[in-house]
Amino acid sequence: MNTVSKLPFSKVLIANRGEIAVRILRACKELNLKTVAVYSEADKNNAHVLLADEAVFIGEAEAKKSYLVVEKILAAAKETGADALHPGFGFLSENAAFARSCKKQGIKFIGPSPEAIDLMGDKLSAREAMKKAGVPIVPGSDGALKNIKEAKDCAQKIGFPIILKAAAGGGGKGMRIANSMEELEQIFETVQREAENYFSDGTVFLERFAKDPHHIEVQILADEHGNVTHLFERECSVQRRNQKVIEEAPSPFLVGHNDIREKLFAVAVEGARRIGYTNAGTMEFVMDGDRNFYFLEMNTRIQVEHPITEMITGIDIVKEQILIAGGHKLSFTQKELTAHGVSIQCRLYAENPHSFLPSPGPIKELSFPGGPFTRIDSAMLPGQTIPLEYDPMIAKICTWGRNREESMNRMERALSETIVAGSLTNLEFLRRALANKIFRTGNYTTSFIKDEAETLTNPKLLPPGLTSEKELYKLLALLSSCEHKTPEKTRPANWWRTE
Repeated sequence: MNTVSKLPFSKVLIANRGEIAVRILRACKELNLKTVAVYSEADKNNAHVLLADEAVFIGEAEAKKSYLVVEKILAAAKETGADALHPGFGFLSENAAFARSCKKQGIKFIGPSPEAIDLMGDKLSAREAMKKAGVPIVPGSDGALKNIKEAKDCAQKIGFPIILKAAAGGGGKGMRIANSMEELEQIFETVQREAENYFSDGTVFLERFAKDPHHIEVQILADEHGNVTHLFERECSVQRRNQKVIEEAPSPFLVGHNDIREKLFAVAVEGARRIGYTNAGTMEFVMDGDRNFYFLEMNTRIQVEHPITEMITGIDIVKEQILIAGGHKLSFTQKELTAHGVSIQCRLYAENPHSFLPSPGPIKELSFPGGPFTRIDSAMLPGQTIPLEYDPMIAKICTWGRNREESMNRMERALSETIVAGSLTNLEFLRRALANKIFRTGNYTTSFIKDEAETLTNPKLLPPGLTSEKELYKLLALLSSCEHKTPEKTRPANWWRTE
């Protein structure tokens, strides 16, 4: 069936890079849509450039000179005749002005309306909108905090600990926790400054910080015909610097608590319905140790962790995004949707596993795992370089199992087969996290990495799953089907670390 004939557009420009650009390209190809990639100087040999039907150079490596320049993106669309655009995540994906510019140029923006992006992009207006929709919100300030006195007065009323946030924040930036008035005084100006630097908006507010918090989110899909559905929940509590590292679906913390899950889904769907939301979005909640949940924010885009939802539902979320933008109804109803098994995602980063600081540089050896029910989302190829200018993600490794134990065991096996040489990575950290007793129970919180730092980040000489350098070379030889040579004749000791 030629699906393209049923869509009002025929060529999609992907306004992004890396693994999400590759992911979108694949969905477009399966829908018989032509594709256009854009790329910076740092990405001229990137996989998304090689896979697209056309590619347009848009500038220097620095994002603000390429991927964040609206005029260059729109010019690329005009030059190639692209009549639709998918923003992916990050960069311009939650920029309402960009969505409006696409509409003005007659380019279909594959995402929610500019009005929805505006409303939910500001945490204060989002809180107010969800409050009106009957969605539980975290106790906090009624609006923006003008000064430290207002912050202290609010903290006195709701009690410590509190979290101070940038109203225009996202990606875990512009957030600090305070456990006392003294700490609040110390962080207030810091968060204001971070908010101004990251988002050009110094507006801040505060909320009570939940006890034993879990970060749980609900995937939403809504078409332009009034159909709003949820695709169940994801647990995203393994975080460093408020950024996710390991996610799983469904949440192990909600096993046996279907009444709470159903209430969570109901308020998420109603919240999206009340604001007239369309396309893909994610309602994010904080859940305390007693399983009380409160709205945090809504991400008006595809999420990094969407693959695990696809693996438990069988729904291609990116395809649904494209079809919704083309005026189609959702390809399924809520009653037809069922979650099967458990899926886990590990984000493989080029970063120091002890400080979590980026470790950019060339990738000299790269081998991803295979096997049943194992998915790799990546745009990296051997010989490519992790650029300093962008997020240092190498790949997303996902596994599925009939139950959580099977999925975890499969992930441990997948991580043991993964080889990256030429840069420090968090591979050993991921392996340790999967083997951690607290993680195995499923009752871990957002403080998991901090609480377990001693066991998760201790240095270790060899990569995960290998007990000697000889074993490492045997595995490399096996995977590449090449003649095995002794390490002494080929490489210096510890070559997989930074060179």
